[in-house]
Amino acid sequence: MSAIITQKSGNPVFGSRAFDRSKSVHATNTMTLNGTLNKIFLSIGLMVAIGFLTYQSMTPGWIIGTAIAGFVVAIVTVFKKQWAPTTVPIYAILEGAFLGGISAVYGTMYQGIVFQAIFITLAILVTMLMLYRSGAIRVTNKFRLGVIAATGGVFLFYFASFILGFFGINVSVLDPTNASLMAIGINLVIIVIAALNLVLDFDFIDKASKQSLPKYMEWYGAFGLLVTLIWLYLEILRLLARLNSRQ
Repeated sequence: MSAIITQKSGNPVFGSRAFDRSKSVHATNTMTLNGTLNKIFLSIGLMVAIGFLTYQSMTPGWIIGTAIAGFVVAIVTVFKKQWAPTTVPIYAILEGAFLGGISAVYGTMYQGIVFQAIFITLAILVTMLMLYRSGAIRVTNKFRLGVIAATGGVFLFYFASFILGFFGINVSVLDPTNASLMAIGINLVIIVIAALNLVLDFDFIDKASKQSLPKYMEWYGAFGLLVTLIWLYLEILRLLARLNSRQ
């Protein structure tokens, strides 16, 4: 049994079976760490470029449309990993357009908030990568299980809030205009959990690249990290909006 089966990430995209089922039987043309990093930079660059181009040009209908389309492409990518070289760039484009529209909404409310959120997100990405590579943060089984449990709790909270919305019950702590100390505190906790998921993603990609997986898994690895970054960026935007509204 491959050693990677025992490794998990809080990111649902990186379930242990995701890589095990894609185990390559050939020693050539396989997933590498450098190849995955290149795909990550390409995906992030594509998403940022599209976001910049669509900033303030997206209508509410298009924002919702790109969000739904991005979700559909993400589901397809999860179930058809061999399509990742095609679906991941499409996902990056759709999410770039979505984030461009959402960022414009926040930007009209609070000047300068978008660039602050981008800078903080990238700073957290680089910091967590450095902490992981230096060994300052070690991904032990206890650490991994703790982050996975916390992430599961956050997404159950999101899901419950979504369901309650159908019954007219608004969960105010998710409202970016809610600047209460409780809402800010919950927001900060979620950001910390998202940041810790980056460490699990780095660790999973690092170990997966040593398992002789097929080349297309480089794109799939980039996809998983992209999902975490998008989550982190949106939570940072929400936090900055709350902090600005308290001034």
